[in-house]
Amino acid sequence: MRKFLVILDDSRECLNAMRFAAMRAAKTGGGVEILSVIEPEEFNHWIGVGDIMREEARERIEVHYEVFAKWMRDRQGIDPELVIREGEPVTEILAQINDDPEIGVLVLGAGTDKKGPGPLVTQLSRSAGTLSVPITIVPGDLSKERLESIT
Repeated sequence: MRKFLVILDDSRECLNAMRFAAMRAAKTGGGVEILSVIEPEEFNHWIGVGDIMREEARERIEVHYEVFAKWMRDRQGIDPELVIREGEPVTEILAQINDDPEIGVLVLGAGTDKKGPGPLVTQLSRSAGTLSVPITIVPGDLSKERLESIT
């Protein structure tokens, strides 16, 4: 089964990327894999404190994931899977694509502020020519209705 890989982070544009991935998967008979990356610099504290912070980050990710997963199950009939990795986001996204041969499309949300589309879109676009899967970039300001009409 072809899977849409979508990144779960704290960005606003993440929401439209999640919606797009679920809608496309539902309409094409695919699946959704949600990847969240815990960055290492978050835990450069004492070992015990770092372990506690890492566990809190995992719990926060799982709570976020459940919100998206419930919507995907209830509205799109898709049961997504969650993958949590630790490291630098771009490195871990590329590693996940290489590790899972069922991933067929990487879905990213583009930011709408004046700073640009966001660090993931910027960095991964530079690598697009060497990726083994296409990247779909979803504008962060698309309405739900527009997303439904294009998926």
